[in-house]
Amino acid sequence: MPEEIHSSSTGNERVEKGIPYLDEIRFFGRQYPIVLRNRGIDPESIDQYIARDGYRAAVKALHEMSPQEIVTVIKRSGLRGRGGAGFPTGRKWELCAGAGGGLKYVICNADEGDPGAFMDRAVLESDPHSVLEGMIIAARAVGAHKGYIYCRAEYPMAVRRLELAISQARAYGLLGKDILGSGFAFELDVYRGAGAFVCGEETALMRSIEGRRGMPRPRPPFPVNRGLWNRPTVINNVETLANIPSILLQGDAWFAALGTAKSKGTKVFALTGDVNNIGLVEVPMGTPLRTIIYDIGGGIPKKRKFKAVQLGGPSGGCVPEAFIDTPVDYESIKEAGAIMGSGGMIVMDDHTCMVDMARFFVDFIQDESCGKCPPCREGTRRMLDILEGITQGRGESGDLETLEELCQAVGEGALCGLGQTAPNPVLSTLRHFREEYKVHIHEKRCPAKQCGALLRFEVDQDRCQKCGICYKGCPSDAIRWKKNEPAWIDKEKCTRCMTCIATCPFDAIF
Repeated sequence: MPEEIHSSSTGNERVEKGIPYLDEIRFFGRQYPIVLRNRGIDPESIDQYIARDGYRAAVKALHEMSPQEIVTVIKRSGLRGRGGAGFPTGRKWELCAGAGGGLKYVICNADEGDPGAFMDRAVLESDPHSVLEGMIIAARAVGAHKGYIYCRAEYPMAVRRLELAISQARAYGLLGKDILGSGFAFELDVYRGAGAFVCGEETALMRSIEGRRGMPRPRPPFPVNRGLWNRPTVINNVETLANIPSILLQGDAWFAALGTAKSKGTKVFALTGDVNNIGLVEVPMGTPLRTIIYDIGGGIPKKRKFKAVQLGGPSGGCVPEAFIDTPVDYESIKEAGAIMGSGGMIVMDDHTCMVDMARFFVDFIQDESCGKCPPCREGTRRMLDILEGITQGRGESGDLETLEELCQAVGEGALCGLGQTAPNPVLSTLRHFREEYKVHIHEKRCPAKQCGALLRFEVDQDRCQKCGICYKGCPSDAIRWKKNEPAWIDKEKCTRCMTCIATCPFDAIF
């Protein structure tokens, strides 16, 4: 920034002139970037990463700290896995470090598959060296000499930049047989996954790397004891590893001072859905949902009302307006009926049908089920059949009780986390929006006007502005309209596609 502007203008004057500082912009002002600390650098330049203190933490780990000291720092920091389960990272490293056997592995889980989630993708594409540095430190801590980054092939830019970053790190002596003269060896490769959601589960991911079908296996034994090719293995996700360099440089006390008593540090969320400001948000743990949605996200567009927010993707749950002041940490979100997950945050306004939302996520889970265990394979199929029936006007008395019984059976009987958390979207919507289910079943009506099979479309003649927008947008030629006259709908041609409701700016379609 030119010096004369800095010295002669106050922050308020800059805002009035349309050139505010970054922290004066609502979207950025309440954030605390650690994982996103290097936003804006050239991700294809290792020199720019080094200029921002890149690889200093790796040098410190290799030359100034013992493996046990690294583990102790991570344990004291309170860092928990950001992939969803929230297991203490330092404890995982400690278990792997103490496991027997000479050959060990470090894996970065970059198989991000939740609808609406793009946290890992953004970090890999914009700051790949932070993940590499975190893996070098993890390898040093547990005594591993080989690592893999499991990234889905659907992220071609991320894969390309990771491979470029690895080649640059090798050229600078940061990977290989004798890293920076420390005597420590570590090699790293990118493994491209085929895009199966279940391969985000760690045991299925390892089977995929081994060249087998990606299907979960029972635990124990846990990967820290018997992981990839039955060797001790540490698996951390992208965000977890990107935190590691900052913790080693700034200290465990610095990181532990952020967040809450049991949830330390920051969390990155992919804020999307019915919210004005969409994008990646990094905030200290414990930040209320209201702050994220309204202060950072800018609130709900079109002056509509906030209805709920989906946290944790298909494995998560819907948090309603009554819980909007809930702090975002592992324990509080669980009490509200959802889970932190990897960081997807989908905001929904009052035009969202919660029954259809549950149907959407169960449909995704059922489609992505590996089919190995009957509770997940058959249970989610039956859950989906019931939800589809309710949204299509075929709901019956007793459906809700049957859904709850199925949720219990699937959650208790499924083999892996995918199946065990499959009921969450249904259970959370039943808990908070049960009346909406009942209206669908008993009145054959969708209060949010989203379930096409339950709708009969009419034009409110008093609200119609005679603009013809709905007429121009109708794909089935079902709307009749003449200039300066209100529109009307031909019921025989109407396919209930809901384009007219989406395009009418005056809410004249009911």
